[in-house]
Amino acid sequence: MVHLTLVVKLLSIPLFLGMWQLVSSAGFVNQLLFPPPTDVFAAAYHWVTVGGFWSDLASSATRIVVGFVAGGLAGTIIGIMTGRYELFNALLSPVFTILRPIPPIAFVPLVILWFGLGEVGNYFLVFWGVFFTVWISTHIGVQSVNPNYIRVGECLGASNQKFFYHILLPASLPYVFVGLRTAVSVSFYTLVAAEIAGVNSGIFYRIDISQTNMQIGTAMAGLLALGILSLLADRAFAFASDRILWKE
Repeated sequence: MVHLTLVVKLLSIPLFLGMWQLVSSAGFVNQLLFPPPTDVFAAAYHWVTVGGFWSDLASSATRIVVGFVAGGLAGTIIGIMTGRYELFNALLSPVFTILRPIPPIAFVPLVILWFGLGEVGNYFLVFWGVFFTVWISTHIGVQSVNPNYIRVGECLGASNQKFFYHILLPASLPYVFVGLRTAVSVSFYTLVAAEIAGVNSGIFYRIDISQTNMQIGTAMAGLLALGILSLLADRAFAFASDRILWKE
């Protein structure tokens, strides 16, 4: 059974590509609007070799990294504060509860007005999506710390610094990393909103321009690039977090 599962897993993507090639090449759909994978791979090769892929990748990666780091740090710090201190929770949680459901793409017109067409607005949009994802996970993690641990720390007269590093942080860290890992995918979603806001490079920018020029193969190659990059980023973060959390 294990071997069968492994074989099916190995055949999954080839079977998907074969069905895609068959549907597109057999005339069931308009090949101009839904090109076969051979055309998409040819467009991707052209994009990588002479079409500016590396410049687009660098622009998108910079927006994701800056927004993710800023949003992750802010979400973790404020999540600890609202989870640990009732005053901060009462002050900030009602506001965040209202703001959290607002999708980043809804801010695009305002971001253009506030920040112009520079990169700051793009960073803000990624930051927005990442911040609330990490904040809510960290907040829940801190509030889920075993009360017995807290009482022991208080009875032993642990300083705030020791309490944080030896009780609060180790107990809530798995929740923080769950939020950060989720935010990796969220940062790619919000990248789409960021690259709507008047950029001239980036992976979604290339998708949008290609669609406008009816270069559907390049547009679909861009979608595949986003999926592969998001998968690699998620796996890399999972690999690192496993070792930080469980390895000595």
